[in-house]
Amino acid sequence: MKILVCISHVPDTTSKINFTDGDTKFDNNGVQFVINPNDEFGLTRAMWFKEKQGAVVHVANVGGPETEPTLRKALAIGADEAIRINMAATDGYSVAVQLAEVVKDAAYDLVIAGRESIDYNGGMVPGMIAQLTGAHFVNTCIGLEVDGNSATAIREIDGGKETLKASLPLVIGGQKGLVEESDLRIPNMRGIMQARTKPLHIKEPVTAEAETTVDQFEKPTPRGAVKLATSVDELVQLLHNEAKVI
Repeated sequence: MKILVCISHVPDTTSKINFTDGDTKFDNNGVQFVINPNDEFGLTRAMWFKEKQGAVVHVANVGGPETEPTLRKALAIGADEAIRINMAATDGYSVAVQLAEVVKDAAYDLVIAGRESIDYNGGMVPGMIAQLTGAHFVNTCIGLEVDGNSATAIREIDGGKETLKASLPLVIGGQKGLVEESDLRIPNMRGIMQARTKPLHIKEPVTAEAETTVDQFEKPTPRGAVKLATSVDELVQLLHNEAKVI
């Protein structure tokens, strides 16, 4: 089985976020980048398939040279090869087109992507890849087993879970629950050394028009000062006259 794990290069949630050029561009200065958490759950599940079923695992990313440390980390975790499509990831559709070309070129049986990245939270790329490649698709996936050419997936739905069966090729949008957080892997020294010699292929992008553009970024409005009520009567008065919720 050949597996492709799609990797997004995203800011660590502890990083301080700023914008430049009139709030139209993201400021990378001082920002630590990591593997998108939803993608990391998927990569860990792919490692299970590699170790238990002998799967071949590749990782792919759309981005410039600055994303290569993130791909190298994925290789250190255990992926066999990495692919970087040399294009800025600014639009969900154009990113999906690039990844779909990689999928079609190598005929992957299973494509594991995060259901969304934590920077733009678009949640559109996995479904678009499935549409562009003619594969089956399961989103919000929290469980996955593969037996031969058949896959059983569990996805999260409102109020519960749903179990689905599909034949390969399959694209999933994975999330927390696909593996336990305690199963996530930290690269060890041996993995880091091996990652230096594993293939990292650079591919030029195919032509794909961006369907969306960024007009402006805006930070959330700062919260107001906290008021402490010293009595129940004062609390009721504040909720009624200022908060206007009762």
